Amino acid sequence: MTASWRFSALTDRHRALGSKLEDWSGMGTAWSYDGDADAEYVAIRTKAGLMDVSGLKKVHVTGPHASHLIDLATTRDVEKIYPGKSAYACMLNEAGKFTDDCILYRTGPNSWMVVHGSGTGHEELTKAAMGRDVSLRFDDDLHDLSLQGPLAVDFLADRVPGIRDLPYFHHMQTRLFGLPVMISRTGYTGERGYEIFCRGQDAPAIWDRILDEGASLGIIPCRFTTLDMLRVESYLLFYPYDNSQKYPFADEGPGDTLWELGLDFTVSPGKTGFRGAEEHYRLKGRERFKIFGVLLEGEAPADEGAPIFKDGKQVGIATCGLYSVLAKRSMAIARLDVDCAVAGTPLEVRNAAGPIKATAQALPFDDPKKLKRTAKG
Repeated sequence: MTASWRFSALTDRHRALGSKLEDWSGMGTAWSYDGDADAEYVAIRTKAGLMDVSGLKKVHVTGPHASHLIDLATTRDVEKIYPGKSAYACMLNEAGKFTDDCILYRTGPNSWMVVHGSGTGHEELTKAAMGRDVSLRFDDDLHDLSLQGPLAVDFLADRVPGIRDLPYFHHMQTRLFGLPVMISRTGYTGERGYEIFCRGQDAPAIWDRILDEGASLGIIPCRFTTLDMLRVESYLLFYPYDNSQKYPFADEGPGDTLWELGLDFTVSPGKTGFRGAEEHYRLKGRERFKIFGVLLEGEAPADEGAPIFKDGKQVGIATCGLYSVLAKRSMAIARLDVDCAVAGTPLEVRNAAGPIKATAQALPFDDPKKLKRTAKG
């Protein structure tokens, strides 16, 4: 954890579970526990699991020009986001290439919270703030506990009035165990889930009580990398592990278009004027690759970065693989040549241990209509 400069208030809890607190985005993060990772994956898919995702960066944007800043820096139409609502958005550079993704939380008429990962989101916001009547504040005291899975709502319903009525991508200011929190119906698992934003001083008590009182429902602590297993099935990308920052093109600088990543849906219809907008629209139809799914024969998961071949020619790279003990199949997210990103295309994934026959498959593998995460009641 020598590279870390940010610290979770749950450090002692993670160490007790066996984590060495590997660095992610400047914070010592529980990439590993001593327990069974498959059991954590199953818990979130069938019951519920609790993760510390406080390594996500939280930036408060306030002032008369706050909405203008968000409008310039991100791909969403801010006027459609009202207090209590949130939206998934992307940030681009002037070349129209992806630099970060984020969730925008509108907390008041002139106040927002932007939560982003390890990309340049804070820098993009800072550039957009130049010369404007707006304040940016990085909030590292605010912790983010993610309770994900089909039973998460049942646990919270007994403790938070109105939680069943909270729609997908909405948030509420409330109390949990008598402590002030903001609860957002968001997550990174493909399941119905909630993120609990709380003060650092309250995070240990909230963590302990959820695990203690939720044990009868099967709620267990889950390591951060359990998200890799869940995101493969649910088509959730993770910067920079699926990006050209890790898999660069020859003679080209890093950066992928939203058309290549399949994130063009994050641009509100008809929106212009955001950073990189002209180049974003100009690059449509000029994709060098497509993010796509790959189904592998057998039980071995694809190696991270395993080359993918078709007819003896390399046509892609597997960025993240999973063998699902629930679905009983091996699957991966891949960067594929455009002409190979077609369902049913026969492929070969060349793992270090040997080649595996595979087939191109549209994403997501699990719940393509998003019925689980958007369920009501």
